[in-house]
Amino acid sequence: MRHLCSAVFASNLTRVSPAHPSAVASAAELMASFAKRGQRYLWTDAFAVCNFLALATATGETAWRAQALVLVDQVHHVLGRHRPDDSRTGWLSGLSDREGEAHPTRGGLRIGKPLPERAPAEPFDERLEWDRDGQYFHYLTQWMHALDQVAKATGKGRYSDWARELAQVSHAAFTQGAPPRMVWKKSIDLRRALVSSMGQHDPLDGYVACVELDATARELGVSSQAPILARARADFAAMLAGAELATGDPLGLGVLLVDACRLARLAGTGDAQTDALVGRLVRAAAEGLSAWTVSGEERLPATHRLGFRELGLAIGLAAVPRSPRLESLSRYAALGEALTSFWHEPAQRANRSWTEHRDINEVMLATALLPDGYLGS
Repeated sequence: MRHLCSAVFASNLTRVSPAHPSAVASAAELMASFAKRGQRYLWTDAFAVCNFLALATATGETAWRAQALVLVDQVHHVLGRHRPDDSRTGWLSGLSDREGEAHPTRGGLRIGKPLPERAPAEPFDERLEWDRDGQYFHYLTQWMHALDQVAKATGKGRYSDWARELAQVSHAAFTQGAPPRMVWKKSIDLRRALVSSMGQHDPLDGYVACVELDATARELGVSSQAPILARARADFAAMLAGAELATGDPLGLGVLLVDACRLARLAGTGDAQTDALVGRLVRAAAEGLSAWTVSGEERLPATHRLGFRELGLAIGLAAVPRSPRLESLSRYAALGEALTSFWHEPAQRANRSWTEHRDINEVMLATALLPDGYLGS
């Protein structure tokens, strides 16, 4: 795996876009610091790839785009392979080294949690499970999006193929039964469920990923041999029928808003199903935003808040002006700006609630400051 020296990043900190120099400079500093630490965690890394792409555009420095590609390579070689403390070795897919290099997402990707996954005969412990490795569907969809953004930025179809291979294998692994339903967490080899309940927005994330990945594949004209996602999309649509989508969780709200923005961008092609879903998402987001603002959580001290969850909401609110379909939510724009400003203050980050989750907090702060890479154009 390749690495870029820190001197490259240091030189970028003063080369910022004249349109928003302070935000770009802060995002560059945060991402330069993240790049030096090198701890792989799939959710954080997906946002980081998009941030590096945004910095490349904002600064005109190709080194940032190179770092995005380096990170993709690192994630595949670390989280696409078995843990160093596992008796199993090699690619999660079981492919040979050569085939695994060509298809690094075919076995899915580990979360990157500190503890090994729960053994088959080991009793379930809810507290420990949060720190155990495995695979999460909603982390895999974030990585699909990151690969999709790389495909668009580079024009290279292999990133699109890898994203769609990941979509195909994760749909098959996480979806079961008739009518279809999903499980929350699978083992590293995708053979057994570790948490059998279904995530509220997992079918939505899967549906959005299918629509987005197929649109990019058509745009790039990638290989006709790449996986076809029609069946996966149909299963996710079936699970979404009548599903409750509103949430008062700030991170969940942010993802809901981002999904609404992505679908709104892709819905103007005569796709009535996708178009109708956008309306549902906007209504669900309005309900959740109303509930969250009434709760008063944003008025608590930083020690009682989780930065990355609130920054997820700030990122979602940054998506609102990007689509006329989300215009009814524009009255919440100031909330997103306030959350980003709050966590941008160094004094609010000098506590354990921030430092214990430093990587995810700083990367998502960088996304909130410079959301173009993640939200797309």
